Amino acid sequence: MATQVTLPRLGQGMEVGTIVRWLKAEGDEVGRDDLLYELDTEKVTQEVEAGVAGVLLKILVSEGQEVPVGQPIAVIGEAGEEVPEPSGDGAGAAAAAAEPEAKDEGLEQSAEAPAPAPAQDDERREGEEAAEEAAAAEPEPEEAPVEARAEPVPEAAPAQAATQEDQARVKASPLARRIAKERDIDLRRVSGTGPEGRIVAEDVERAAAAPAWEAKPVPLETAGETVKMTSIRRTIARRLTEAWQAPHFAISMTADMRRSMELRERLVAQTEEGAPKPTYSDILTKLCAVALLRHPDLNAHYEGDQVRRFQTANVGFAVAVPNGLVVPVIPSSELKSIPELAVARVELVEKVRAGKLEPSDLEGGTFTISNLGMYGVDRFFAVLNPPQVAILAVAAIQDAVVAEDGVPVVRPRMEMTLSCDHRGVDGATASEFLGTLRTFLEEPGLAL
Repeated sequence: MATQVTLPRLGQGMEVGTIVRWLKAEGDEVGRDDLLYELDTEKVTQEVEAGVAGVLLKILVSEGQEVPVGQPIAVIGEAGEEVPEPSGDGAGAAAAAAEPEAKDEGLEQSAEAPAPAPAQDDERREGEEAAEEAAAAEPEPEEAPVEARAEPVPEAAPAQAATQEDQARVKASPLARRIAKERDIDLRRVSGTGPEGRIVAEDVERAAAAPAWEAKPVPLETAGETVKMTSIRRTIARRLTEAWQAPHFAISMTADMRRSMELRERLVAQTEEGAPKPTYSDILTKLCAVALLRHPDLNAHYEGDQVRRFQTANVGFAVAVPNGLVVPVIPSSELKSIPELAVARVELVEKVRAGKLEPSDLEGGTFTISNLGMYGVDRFFAVLNPPQVAILAVAAIQDAVVAEDGVPVVRPRMEMTLSCDHRGVDGATASEFLGTLRTFLEEPGLAL
């Protein structure tokens, strides 16, 4: 009997995914553990196993298409077997956008919402349905008396009709259209953050809260390039918007790095051939983990009406990827030596570059380090990584003239900036943590 392959939920919070590439073609033999397709989620891109053996009878979702969790994407069965109709009334991309939005807004889907169309015709039908819905919303004019018909038609009427037609062409969810109509918002001036630039209810709410502005047409000869946002870029935009809602504050301290530099030189000298060489990031990870256990208020998540403190330091580090960044996590960093942390870091970075990160590599972080020292950055402010309450921004090690016993001397100095969520951390607590970390960097032996 033919089996429908549905899109799996590969991580906490995953609602949709994009089929990047099919690794099997229709008619191919497929084993249960064979890799069937590449899936791009909000966090990672990974290869997914078929989960059932047989012949790939039908591919229901084309490459590059975003679909919701649970939607059928392929059919596997015996050779020559008849392919059944997809279950779920042919839920396509329209349902993918409508269902998460209804969940986010805490609302049940309205009976006014149009029925979802098949995936391959979704975008075309969505525009037609939206136009029909807009046209149906306008009441039919009653038969006017002759005298009324003789009155001239206002000049604004054609413009208004054109505006409604343009709005109908804009890709937007039914809920977003209803809110826009209620608040008299022109959807053509709203930037969509949904799949393929689709406007969702949150976009309309944000536009309603923003100050009024007048759009100015850009001459064609000066118009720039439009670049479609990737899944990871959309995730970064969403999470940073969420993070910026938290009341941030930041404090900075500068550490004398002489002893840490000596420690790294010794560790590198003792590293066996072929093994990863420890870096300043590895030293920072170790020292931060130890300091976090001494200051548990920083090793925590803000969760609405409570703050959850953790007994182990799962330290994440920001890694740049094309069009964004990811934050892989080293669990229980306080229990690992600096050489062990170097091995763990290299393994995770190689996974990032190969696109082989798994959701488990990105989950469970309790604190994040963002190091831009290799770019020569003097100082910077890092945005929180929710629900974590703190993130450390690390700048470059630079020679600076300082006074020692009234005598000017040159010392290698490194500036650190700690960003905190004031709902879970106070300034004094954050200062104590940063002071402990500075002490450890200036004398690493004190972290033992």
